[in-house]
Amino acid sequence: MGIVSLVVLGIIVAAAVYGVMIYNGLVMVKHAVAKAWANIDVLLKQRHDELPKLVETCKQYKQFEQETLQRVVEARSRVQTARESQNIPALGQAEGALRMGLGQIFAVAEAYPELKANENFMQLQGRITALENGIADRRELYNESVNINNVRIEQFPDSIIAGMFRFEPKPLLEFASAEKADVDMKALFS
Repeated sequence: MGIVSLVVLGIIVAAAVYGVMIYNGLVMVKHAVAKAWANIDVLLKQRHDELPKLVETCKQYKQFEQETLQRVVEARSRVQTARESQNIPALGQAEGALRMGLGQIFAVAEAYPELKANENFMQLQGRITALENGIADRRELYNESVNINNVRIEQFPDSIIAGMFRFEPKPLLEFASAEKADVDMKALFS
């Protein structure tokens, strides 16, 4: 075997090793996205389980705004459907509606001193608020993982391996623009 053959063989082996390293890196990033989604999914499930308790506690106060409760129940259903189908864009929209509904429940509760004094309500409000904060933190981690994934599959030479093995971009979890807007406190109390 001549020197040229050894050099060519060395280049082929180095290219193969480099290709395997790129592939393994892409797999690692893909699984980081899946792990980040699983972390969000757990919190969404926990919140999904807590919301009926909150709605039921509010229903005990007969005058409590049924329309507000109905919006939360409907939004909860849309979040559940989007979560189960892993439809990230629909989840973002449904999350925005649910968060607005929860904000309204907590704001309207201010007008019900007996409800605010209810120990179950206060515990549920604290639990749901903690879950909301956890979801926000996990959403940030998920979006960072998605960003890393999407950049990697577009960068050269990773894009070659990503195309060969059909690695696909993932959608960011974005909330509706209403979710990002300032809260109109006057509207919440009218």
